[in-house]
Amino acid sequence: MTQRVDLGTLLDRLAIDELITGYAAAVDDGDWTAYRALFAADGRADYRAAGGIEGPAEEVARWLGETLRLFPVRQHLITNRRLTLQDLGGYPGDRAELRADYLNPMCRGAKDGAAPPAPDFEAGGRYAFSLVRTEGGWRLRAVTVHEKWRRTSGAFGGA
Repeated sequence: MTQRVDLGTLLDRLAIDELITGYAAAVDDGDWTAYRALFAADGRADYRAAGGIEGPAEEVARWLGETLRLFPVRQHLITNRRLTLQDLGGYPGDRAELRADYLNPMCRGAKDGAAPPAPDFEAGGRYAFSLVRTEGGWRLRAVTVHEKWRRTSGAFGGA
């Protein structure tokens, strides 16, 4: 029995890792349909600490789509993932919490077909993800951004 529980935990960890990587890819690619699909039906996101909004995933996806148009080149890096799975006396539960650091450089884009310049905007901080197991697999119940720092280039404000 222990072997099955350990295998189940490993499979849960892999599925959650795939979900979090999918989150970064959806935001970077501007795939708001994929972004919404990562969330449970009642899933919410809170970007207020980074100057954004808080609300249902559907509403936040619309806001991100509008806001991030300014930066067509994005690359989320989500690292130092610390996952805590619900433990029901040696059996895996249906909830999990994940804390992870992020680095997010963004560029307004290339001019005249040239390579994109250095990032116009960079931010770093920590995500808090609350996850729930659903019939469709692991989904995000809540995402909270805790921005720790940001930097803009001189060109961002003026040119």
